[in-house]
Amino acid sequence: MTAQPLRVLFCIGINQNFFDLPSDGITSGDVWQAFVSMMDQLKALPGVSFIGDIDDDSHLVGPSDGWPWTCYILADVDTQDTVKTACNLFRTTPVGSSEFKLWRFAKIEARIGRALTIRDDVELPD
Repeated sequence: MTAQPLRVLFCIGINQNFFDLPSDGITSGDVWQAFVSMMDQLKALPGVSFIGDIDDDSHLVGPSDGWPWTCYILADVDTQDTVKTACNLFRTTPVGSSEFKLWRFAKIEARIGRALTIRDDVELPD
């Protein structure tokens, strides 16, 4: 990890395909299993330091295609390439024994910033 990691908020939305399950031999349990696999893979990526997650499925009912998102993952990440690799897990994580990948049922957006600290160029009063 570099001295100044990127603070990344992975925003995840669940789409209508999930709510239409079971379908095509896929159940919501298959999607949950794929989702857990994706999270485990994300946490194991070199350069990712997992901080925490939030699930808002009690207060957000139905699909989320933007804010407010269904759930969030907060992590410190070494580079933008690692952030891309993390997002790509939605394209590559299989769901059940189907040909479908996780992105069919959920989407991800990464917000990249820095930890909330006073910048070096800010002069504080005495």
